[in-house]
Amino acid sequence: MVSERKKQELQELMALIQKHSVIGILDLFGLPSKQLQSIRSELRGRALIRMSKKRIIKMALKQVNKGNLEELTRLEARQPALILTDMNPFKLYKALEKSKSPTYAKANDIAPKDIVVPEGPTNLMAGPAVGELQRVKIPVVVKEGKIHVKEDTVLVKEGDVISREVANVLKKLDIQPMEIGLDLLGAWENGIVYTKDVLAVSEEEYIKRIIEAHAQALNLAVNVKYPTEESIMILVQRAFQTAKTLGINTRILETGVIEDLLVRADIQARSLKERVGV
Repeated sequence: MVSERKKQELQELMALIQKHSVIGILDLFGLPSKQLQSIRSELRGRALIRMSKKRIIKMALKQVNKGNLEELTRLEARQPALILTDMNPFKLYKALEKSKSPTYAKANDIAPKDIVVPEGPTNLMAGPAVGELQRVKIPVVVKEGKIHVKEDTVLVKEGDVISREVANVLKKLDIQPMEIGLDLLGAWENGIVYTKDVLAVSEEEYIKRIIEAHAQALNLAVNVKYPTEESIMILVQRAFQTAKTLGINTRILETGVIEDLLVRADIQARSLKERVGV
């Protein structure tokens, strides 16, 4: 039986969801309370973070009458929370990414990207650390009493689990491959759910794709002779050039053609004069 407290929590969540135009699902797993409070302060006035039980969040998303909102329930979070705002989903994602800070890896963390130990000197003195680095397959040499990495080494690949031994080595090398911050799994706006992989597209890449799509669309319109505001001038220019070429080749005496015919005749006459030596 659902307690009165849970019923009230459900009603409050539903009211907040109705109030805001953009609803996001966060995963707060592994986020320290101190960082969460700091991010909340940064977002104050722009976005609201609301934590609740996974079951209550799913019930609220399913019961609120907003088109396709329940699609958010497909995004699985280990420690879910809602973020409610009127910000554009892409601006929201960018704001959350900016609020993240680097941190050291812990045992059993998942590498967010390839973790590379760069070639060059380290701050580690020769000693037991040499064996520790070699055990995790980092090629090293000792120069002037300090450990040097021989070459760039991919220590952990994206998506792989970071072992305790590797985490200890990364900390000694002062490499912080992880990030602390809010993990936005997806956001809903106007019936569309934008997942993390879509939101993560950079502005530069997004603009590049739009430019490429515009060029391809314009090329298609021109090739199939489909008149639009942007293709019509190219089509008219092509038609004019084709008509002019036809007129010149068939010697049609029309304005725009006769001038070129006279120029061609003059060139031919000069050429003939040079040949006969007149």
